[in-house]
Amino acid sequence: MAPARRGAHVTRRRAFAAGLGAAALGPRPPAAQPAGGFPSRPIRLVSPYPPGGGTDTTARLIGPPMSEFLGQPIVVENRPGAGGAIGAGHVAEQPPDGHTLLVDSLGHVVNPHLLRGLRFDYAVAFAPVSLVTVLRQILVVPPSVPAGILAEFVAWAKARPGRLSWGSSGNATGSHLAGVLFTRAAGLDMTHVPYRGGSAVLPDLLAGNIVFAFATVSVGSQLVRDGRLKGLAIASRERVASLPGIATMAELGFPMADMDEWNVLTSPAGTPPAVLARLHQAVRHALAQPHVRDRFAQIGAVTVGSSPEEAARFVAERREALGRLVREAHITIE
Repeated sequence: MAPARRGAHVTRRRAFAAGLGAAALGPRPPAAQPAGGFPSRPIRLVSPYPPGGGTDTTARLIGPPMSEFLGQPIVVENRPGAGGAIGAGHVAEQPPDGHTLLVDSLGHVVNPHLLRGLRFDYAVAFAPVSLVTVLRQILVVPPSVPAGILAEFVAWAKARPGRLSWGSSGNATGSHLAGVLFTRAAGLDMTHVPYRGGSAVLPDLLAGNIVFAFATVSVGSQLVRDGRLKGLAIASRERVASLPGIATMAELGFPMADMDEWNVLTSPAGTPPAVLARLHQAVRHALAQPHVRDRFAQIGAVTVGSSPEEAARFVAERREALGRLVREAHITIE
């Protein structure tokens, strides 16, 4: 295939101009006491991405048991566009009473460094409720690549500067940023080819037209077990239970930042602490349900359910680390 244009990593979001003018689960929690009458009406759970994706799936899995716990209906509402910024902006403008919530992912910390003209500031517009899940990523290569371990792959790629391409699920996605971190850490001269989603990468990866990609566990683990791809490293601080033989990047000498995909639940800034605490209890209740836990395990997601304070620290750390990467790698918008 023809490689994408080389040079600075560039992200294009055509919707931009139109729309903008970890803690382990414990026992099932007891029913929470009302927080000043909250909730007093149905709750909207906004996913700022299209239906059917990972964030939408998270919202629809936790919504019903949260509703059961809180005693009010929870309606999942998709407001996609501009890499998640349209839906996030809508939630940022709502009253800070806990009745409109946002389930977001990587865009929550990357968008502030990529998008211009936002009517809100991600850093101050939201009060995190809980880090809901994390999803590990695996560095995978096609069988045609003559390398069985990461060190062999790096040596092979270094011997072919400027001649190889790697793929991602799209510009400024988790797989793109993980690939940028890896190629920078390994000193590789390769061309980035962005695709429209994780599944779109696979045909060219399997055919050997690109030589590596970072895939989520849900996409890559079965292909690795079947021998259709080779898994060389996990882009996280922890190994993946379903692929215990694959070491982490840090274990293999690449102490790059964790590049898990993840979902966080937030409320508009100014939401009372008692309301945040009750919402957090509702998240923990949802994640403790066996059918919810099992479904997340099926798609390779690790349930977290962190406190509001822990979630806030996580979001702040990710925003700083990925903002630095965006600047250093010259990831911009055309």
